[in-house]
Amino acid sequence: MSGSVRAVGRALHFPFTGTARGIRKATHAHGAGESGLGKLIELHGVNGAGDVMITIALASTVFFSVPTDEARGRVALYLAITMAPFTVLAPVIGPLLDRLPHGRRAAMAGAMLARALLALVLSGAVATGSIEMYPAALGVLVSSKAYGVVRSAVVPRLLPPRFSLVKANSRVTLGGLLATGIAAPIGAGLQSLGPRYPLYGAFVIFVAGTFLSFSLPRKVDSAKGEAVALLAADEQHLHGPHRQPVKRPGLRTVGIAVTHALGANAALRWLSGFLTFFLAFLLREHPLTGQSAAVSLGMVAVSAGVGNALGTAVGAWLRSKAPELIIVTVVAVVLGAAITAAVFFGAFLVACMAAVAGFSQALAKLSLDALIQRDVPELVRTSAFARSETLLQVCWVFGGAVGIVMPLNGALGLSVAAAVVALGWLTTVRGLLSSVRHGSGAKPRVA
Repeated sequence: MSGSVRAVGRALHFPFTGTARGIRKATHAHGAGESGLGKLIELHGVNGAGDVMITIALASTVFFSVPTDEARGRVALYLAITMAPFTVLAPVIGPLLDRLPHGRRAAMAGAMLARALLALVLSGAVATGSIEMYPAALGVLVSSKAYGVVRSAVVPRLLPPRFSLVKANSRVTLGGLLATGIAAPIGAGLQSLGPRYPLYGAFVIFVAGTFLSFSLPRKVDSAKGEAVALLAADEQHLHGPHRQPVKRPGLRTVGIAVTHALGANAALRWLSGFLTFFLAFLLREHPLTGQSAAVSLGMVAVSAGVGNALGTAVGAWLRSKAPELIIVTVVAVVLGAAITAAVFFGAFLVACMAAVAGFSQALAKLSLDALIQRDVPELVRTSAFARSETLLQVCWVFGGAVGIVMPLNGALGLSVAAAVVALGWLTTVRGLLSSVRHGSGAKPRVA
């Protein structure tokens, strides 16, 4: 009898234990378990799952619960109260965390715990419509950004043998995307029970993430040999494969290739923020043919997510000696897709545009990572990652603000998007191609 009970118990537990073992095997493959990268991948998955729970709860409260005109006002108010202060605070987060390099595990745990507590505050605010929702949402954004900055600084400390920084970042990003994809339908199911329940789910997830942060190896708290990077370039401070190092290694600029790549990525990140808000309102008012507003938004969101995942996967496998060419190419592809979607506006082209934008943004970001790895010395590399992430987040906010105020005209909106991408491409393509010519003797590790 006891043997039968144990057999039944094992059968009931197998779907969970088997899945857990499968996830652990995937995240710890190729030396990631020994180096500690596997634990960071799992932590980033927890981060993505918690964030999507909060996003679902806020979207239902701010966006779906009221008519379109009122929703635009609510979202604009949300951006004004949360994103506007965030654009001021975001550039400060990186430098502040640069001064606390020996407490990275504690900083990540603090960011998780802060969001867990704020999820509880939001659970009360979304039910009553209290003004507390806005400062709590701002706190979630700041905490999420702080986690992202620290994560960028941690990855180089956890590289397995023969792993490049780009490949490691790809693994971490894919882990977050997969966790988000799994958590999204669970969050939607909780949302059907009430707006508080996804936030309760977020609380549990972030509490788990708090403890998981301390499971990272102690070496992530080491900052030996690190200094601060400036996101600027001039002839006196350039360094890279074809430049001599400056006499003051503690204060360096990141080089022309990185600054131009950052400019191109800024255009793509602006496009991401713009499409997120513009298409959300456009498809709510004018759904795709034969579909409801919710289904239309879901189709476009899935297209963007699949494109982003494919771009990340391609970046993990791709080996190239010229990440500059990858950036030039993918931005040109996005520009062509935006122009095509603007001229021949339709449901299919909108979904394709979202997929192409997601794919290109992921691949361009990984190529920027490759350039930072190649052209920025190790002692300032983590600082360069932190500061570039802050700039890209601010560009996303500006893009979202434009998407809110744009008239709900698909051709007009995508024409504006194409113009911004074209500006970003034209102002960076010459510098990136020039960097390829001057740096042809380098041997970067991209994959």
